[in-house]
Formats: sequence, structure tokens, C-alpha cells
Amino acid sequence: MSTRMTEEDWVHTLTVFRACLPRRGRKGADDKLFLEALHFFAVENVRWRALPERFGHWNSVWKRFERLSKAGVFEAFFDALASLSPTAHLVQMFDSTIVRAHVSAAGATPSGRKARHSGGLVGASPRKIHAKADKTGNLIAFDLTGGEASDAKHFETLLDLGPDNDPRAAIGDKGYSSKANRAAARARGIVPVIPHKDNEQDKPAVFAKALYKARARIEQAFGRLKRFKRIALRCEKTERNIRSIISFAAGLCLVKFVHTA
Repeated sequence: MSTRMTEEDWVHTLTVFRACLPRRGRKGADDKLFLEALHFFAVENVRWRALPERFGHWNSVWKRFERLSKAGVFEAFFDALASLSPTAHLVQMFDSTIVRAHVSAAGATPSGRKARHSGGLVGASPRKIHAKADKTGNLIAFDLTGGEASDAKHFETLLDLGPDNDPRAAIGDKGYSSKANRAAARARGIVPVIPHKDNEQDKPAVFAKALYKARARIEQAFGRLKRFKRIALRCEKTERNIRSIISFAAGLCLVKFVHTA
């Protein structure tokens, strides 16, 4: 398959995925085939009806995805894998990226509409993915906002998301620069590695430039995530399903970076 995952990768993936499934309800006949179908759907950005026959009937795949998305299975899948990060307690990197609605996405009208709450239609305005990554550059937490949302104001929110541990250092660009954010990090025992803006006063004479260079890894993580065209073009109709697709893709990236040939 195009995921290029080894059998060991699949064993790990299926173990975590099955642990996140609801105890009640209909069980899937082939979990691996379902995840491969979802990977193809997210990477190639096809319509559900266009899924190749080898994945089974498209309607069965879609119904299962909808059912598991409503149950929060994909977010639990991602959270479980993120909690296994061996470096999240050392360094965490913060950044954001904007994904714009494809013209065929629900709500993508010229006038635009505000996004409704979970499960509702998403408006045409750009959506921003706020995320943090561990030392190796794997995403371990994310949140969604409107494209106009400030990175600085979302810093504390991200600190509270993801694995239940505080890193030794938090790295972010100038978009996160503020006294409040640095104070919030230090209150948790975290060293803020955030460059000061040019107009800030009382800037320290020393800055951890070598450590700050590692921030490029989270930008690379966004690049990997956007290889899933369904995410890059934000074609999902609901906020809930956007989160599910991002969680699924980021989870696979945590197991192993997967892509088409």
C-alpha cells in the first residue's frame, strides 16, 4: 500500500486505534483496510464515492468514519500516540499555519460565514492550525481557530494541551513574544525561548540561538501534514471532521511519516 508502513508500524497503529474504539457499537471487519482507505481519502483528496473498490463499499467506509468521528476516536488516537513522545518533556516548539478553504468546501462562499460550533459548517475564512511539536518535530497537540486569531493569545492554551508534562524549554517565534507568555511559561518551570520584538524594552543580552534553530522542525511537521491534501485544502464540511482528519494524519506521522509513492 502507499503508506509504506512496515508490519511493525501497523501492529503499533492498530493496537492504539483499537484501544480507542468504543466498547459498544458495530465493530469493523478489517481495521487495517479501513485505515488504509482513510489514508488514501486524506492524501488524494477524493470524494468518498471515488474510493477504489479494493477498500470495500465507499458508503461503509464513510459511515464508519462519521460514527467514529462523532465518538472522538481519532482525537483519542492522536492523543494516545502523542502521550508516548519520548522528548515532549525536554523541548516543545510552538507555531501555527493557515489552511484555506477549497472552492468546493462547504461554506466556501464569496461572502463567507462564521464557523458554527463543533459539527457545524465551517465558514470560508481561513482556518488556522495552532500546534506544538516535541524535540524531534512531531506534532503532539493542536487547536483550530479562525485565521485572524493571534498566536500570542493562544500560547497558554497550547501549553495546557497534549502530553501531561511540562517541557524544560518552550520555543516560539516573535508571534508569541509577550511578557504574559514568558511569565506563564516560567510559572510552570519552563524556560521561554522566544525572541523579543525590536520595540521591546529591557531585552536580555543573551538569547539561546542554538536552541531556537530547532524551531524549523515544527515547520517541517506542518509540511508533512499538508501532504494530506484533505488538510491542505480544508475540504471537510464540519469542524468535527476537520479535527478528526488532522488527528488521524498527525497520528500516522507520529508512527511513521506516510506518503504516496
